[in-house]
Amino acid sequence: MLIVAGLVLLMLGWWLTHTWRGERRRARWQAAPFPATWRRILRRRVPLVARLPVPLQLRLKGLIQAFLAEVPIIGCGGLTVSDEMRVTIAAQACLLLLGRHRGGTPVSHFPNLRQVLLYPGAFVVERAAPQAGGVLQEQRRTLAGESWQQGQVILSWDAVRDGAALPDDGQNVVLHEFAHQLDQETGAANGAPLMPGTAHLRQWAAVFSTAFAELQQRLQQGEPGCLGPYAASSEAEFFAVATEVFFEQPRALRQEYPALHDVLTAYYGLQPEGW
Repeated sequence: MLIVAGLVLLMLGWWLTHTWRGERRRARWQAAPFPATWRRILRRRVPLVARLPVPLQLRLKGLIQAFLAEVPIIGCGGLTVSDEMRVTIAAQACLLLLGRHRGGTPVSHFPNLRQVLLYPGAFVVERAAPQAGGVLQEQRRTLAGESWQQGQVILSWDAVRDGAALPDDGQNVVLHEFAHQLDQETGAANGAPLMPGTAHLRQWAAVFSTAFAELQQRLQQGEPGCLGPYAASSEAEFFAVATEVFFEQPRALRQEYPALHDVLTAYYGLQPEGW
């Protein structure tokens, strides 16, 4: 028992030291001067950033620097990744971290994220889909983005670029896939990201289940509203789509799903309708 207890304490000490060092590194990256070339990229490629209050712009720039120092973005399908691509991806992904806190400490990274894989356009994946009689059949799907629980996000540059250029259409592949990353902090994506306590989790579950059922009812009546049919495909997709709409069409979300808007406001610590 003493050996086991010692090992547990040793592992806990290593984890605390590792976490502390990681936060120290990110603090240094965030405090560094933001490159002028990156500022020009933000103005050209991510117009939403210019709408943010100045304190949020400054925090976002720090988060972008930490993100790009820590997370490799790897070109696939013959794509050479440029700073323009890297900054455009990081700026949109870090919007999800901008107002979040955990235990009173600002959240500065995606804990499970290991790398971003970037294709020039839509990419094809193969999945084994169950058929009648329990038979599995390989199916090919063309995607603009995907998030893996193991810590990879796969994106299409075409979709990244177009999503950033239109910040009010309610569709943004980076916000969508990185919302899945937040969801996957607790395991497989299920629409229930990590919460600070059981009371918050119960409130989240009650609001989301009600809104999810309401969306399905709207779809049956031919009135999809701001969320649309893809959000009704699963709880995980509901959370990801709701995140896109929260950042890009917050007034519509508040009007159609006020309770959902409120829990997302509390979770992300932001009020995008004021931007």
